[in-house]
Amino acid sequence: MSTRSSDIKESQMTTDQTTQSFAVTGMTCGHCAGAVTSELKTLDGVTDVQVDLVAGGTSTVTVTSGAPLDQSQVAAALDEAGDYQLA
Repeated sequence: MSTRSSDIKESQMTTDQTTQSFAVTGMTCGHCAGAVTSELKTLDGVTDVQVDLVAGGTSTVTVTSGAPLDQSQVAAALDEAGDYQLA
């Protein structure tokens, strides 16, 4: 079976995304990570949040968004989610 070039459809996706990592204290479990993720996803332009949970230590939260986030926005979202703070 041969493939003709007219049979191949390519989709191009351009992304102007930025990824930022934040050191966060106060998270101790999966529930904490879920609360932080949910709150950060409410910020304008945020498309993804990943949490590297370190119970009893400083965790890393990686946020992908359409534009860089201001640390005060992130700090406010963490406060809204619970007793979590930027380290």
